[in-house]
Amino acid sequence: MSVDSVREYLKEFGLDGKVKEFEVSSATVELAAEAAGVIPARIAKTLSFKVGEGAVLVVAAGDAKIDNRKYKDKFGTKAKMLTPEEVIAYTGHAVGGVCPFDIKDGRVTAYLDISMKRFDTVLPAAGSDSSCVVLTLEELEKASRSAGWIDVCKLSEGVS
Repeated sequence: MSVDSVREYLKEFGLDGKVKEFEVSSATVELAAEAAGVIPARIAKTLSFKVGEGAVLVVAAGDAKIDNRKYKDKFGTKAKMLTPEEVIAYTGHAVGGVCPFDIKDGRVTAYLDISMKRFDTVLPAAGSDSSCVVLTLEELEKASRSAGWIDVCKLSEGVS
């Protein structure tokens, strides 16, 4: 998949015009924040985990980390990240461009972590390692077809 397929997918929601492409890499939270000119916490990173025969995507604020206890309480299993090959197989997106959009595999469920609720807008990747899309939380919720808001993260030390 690519930024073009994500842009096409976002047309259904009237959000295709919000995709931004960069001349530089946005493959990490820090690089994405620098490319987009925002604080790292506003980058909506998409973390991918194996759960049973499927996968879950947890979209979280850039300064959040998975809280293993909360994760296990929610999903009934230890947090086990997908390998780069599994990420592509499940999501169609490569690491660095993983997003909760245009996911073809019906065994993948997206969730939104409450760590993002501090912001009016967040910036998830848009299918490539040099793109993002600027969305309100409501737009993200609709476009990701998320299963809802969850609380499975903790903020990094020194962040409030």
